[in-house]
Amino acid sequence: MKSFNIKFLSLIILFFSLKISAQNSYINQYEPIATELSREFGIPSAIILSIAYVETGGGNSKHAQTLNNHFGMVGKNTVNASKFKSFESSKESFRAFCEMISRKKYYQKMKGNLDYSQWLNAIASAGYAGKPTEWKQKINTVIKKFRL
Repeated sequence: MKSFNIKFLSLIILFFSLKISAQNSYINQYEPIATELSREFGIPSAIILSIAYVETGGGNSKHAQTLNNHFGMVGKNTVNASKFKSFESSKESFRAFCEMISRKKYYQKMKGNLDYSQWLNAIASAGYAGKPTEWKQKINTVIKKFRL
């Protein structure tokens, strides 16, 4: 029985370590893109990357995997019959998100501001999320968890 408990506990630890590794993998993979676009658009990389992470479930969503769509953007789709836009690359999706944000009324006032909580409030107030309070909590959790 003791041997079984140790094996079971080992499996649980392995499972959670693999899950954490996969989560970090998404962050590590897309952080350079978020950093580059942050410099170009003046949007904190923590905002870009954490929103992508939440929208894709850490890269696990079908839209991220089949459409390269990391932000749930709706539009022309050349891959399947869904309403979600397809992109040639993930970088193209990240860029489209930043371009969309740069067209919002709050953008000129926020551009270059590094305070991610002010960005979250501005984006949520502009109607980006259906449930802004819950959405902001999720984004904040990702930012803190991955020290973005």
